[in-house]
Amino acid sequence: MNSPRRKITSQLLSSMSTVRGDQELPIIIQYVPKRRLMRQAQLTAGMRQSYQYRVAPFAHAHATLEAISALEQDDEVVRIYQDSPVHALMDQAPAHVGVPHIWATGYDGAGVSIAIVDTGVDPQHPDLEGRIVDMLDFTSDGEFDNNGHGTHCAGIAVGTGRASDGRYRGVAPGATVVSARVLDAYGNGMMSDVMAGIDWAVSAGVQIISLSLGGAGPLAGEDPLVELCHAAVDLGVMVCVAAGNTGPGRMTIGSPGSAEKVLTVGAIDRADNIAPFSSRGPTVDGRIKPDVVLPGSEIVAARATGTALGTPQGQWYTAISGTSMACPMAAGLCALTLQAQPSLRPSELKELIMQSALDLGTDANAQGKGLADGRRLFAALGIPLSVEPSYPPSGPVNVPEPMPDGSPEAAHKGCMIGWLNLLRRRQNP
Repeated sequence: MNSPRRKITSQLLSSMSTVRGDQELPIIIQYVPKRRLMRQAQLTAGMRQSYQYRVAPFAHAHATLEAISALEQDDEVVRIYQDSPVHALMDQAPAHVGVPHIWATGYDGAGVSIAIVDTGVDPQHPDLEGRIVDMLDFTSDGEFDNNGHGTHCAGIAVGTGRASDGRYRGVAPGATVVSARVLDAYGNGMMSDVMAGIDWAVSAGVQIISLSLGGAGPLAGEDPLVELCHAAVDLGVMVCVAAGNTGPGRMTIGSPGSAEKVLTVGAIDRADNIAPFSSRGPTVDGRIKPDVVLPGSEIVAARATGTALGTPQGQWYTAISGTSMACPMAAGLCALTLQAQPSLRPSELKELIMQSALDLGTDANAQGKGLADGRRLFAALGIPLSVEPSYPPSGPVNVPEPMPDGSPEAAHKGCMIGWLNLLRRRQNP
C-alpha cells in the first residue's frame, strides 16, 4: 500500500514547492476502482473537479496545496498526478505509403470507426465528406480544425481522395471518423483533455483510436494517460500512438507512446531508413519500442481550410512529416484488417501487425519489428489478395512527379505510393 506521501508524484511535488496559499494546480486523481462515481458529490475543500473519466478510475481537478494534502489522506485515492502539456508530433523530411492490393480485394475499412484525437477535423474538406460521424471539442476553441494537424491525420487514415481524383486517397477510405478535439490552434494541449477525448471516443463505440500527440517521457508509474490507454485496450479498442519526433537518441519515446498495450509507430524516410526524427526506445523500464514503423516523411494529405501547416500543395492538400503521419497509416491498416476479421482483439491485431512486419535490419529500438506490411498481414490472416493492385482513375496513387531541383516540392510528394512499391524495391532490387 502507498504511504500518503508516496501518493503524490515527484513532478507534482516539485510544482507544489513553487506555489503558495490559494493558488491552484491542475491535477489528475486516480481513485480506487469502482469508487470514483461516488466522489463527485464529495469534493475536498479547495478543489474544483472538471472531468470524471468513465473508462478508468480517474478525475481531473484544480486544487490548492491544502486540498492536495487532504487528498493524500483519503483512503480511496491511489495516486495524485500533475496535469501535463502535450502537443502534436510533427517534423520535416520525404516518403509514401499505400495498400492497392488490399483495396483491389474489396477491403476499404467499411464499417470501422477511427477516433482522431487531435486538433479537430475540417468537415468541409471534400476528402472527408461523409466520413465524419461525430465531433466534440475539449479545448474551448471549437470543433473546427484551425491548426490543420488533425485534418491531415484524418485524411491519411480515411480520406477518399475526392479533391485529387483519388490520388491522395487515405489508407482506409471506407472507414469513418470520430473527432475529439484536444489540442488548440497551436497544436498544444493538456494531458487531462487528451484523456477526456479518449474516454469519450471509447464511449462513442469506436474500434480504433489514433493518437498523433505526446508529451515528455514519464517517470515509471507516474502517467495516468498511459493507464487510460491501457484501459481503452482492455475494453476492446485498438490504440495506435505516434512514437514521437525527438530521435535519434535512445530512450526518447514519451507518453503515451511508451504504453505497453498500444501499437507504437515510428517513421521511415523514402529510402526505407529510420527517419532521423523518429523517437527510439527502450522505455524507462527496458521494453522495446516502437512496435513497428511506417512512412512518415513529406506525406501529402488533407489540408484544413485556411491553414498553412506543412508545405501546402494547392488548396486541398499539404505535405507534413513526423511520426504523426505514420500513426494514422497504422490506424487505417487496422481498419482494413478489422473489416476483414472483426472479431480480432486489440492484442491479437497488434501481434499480427508486428509479426508480419518486414525486418529492415536495424536496431529493434528504432524499428520495432520492422515495416508494417498489409500484404504480409493479410497473408498471416489467410486472406488471398488480388494480383493486380487497385488504383484510382488518374493512375497509380501518388507517383512522384519530377520537380525543379531545390523547390519545396522536390521531395517526392504523396500519401499513398504503397507497401507494394516499398516491397518491390526490396524483393526485386
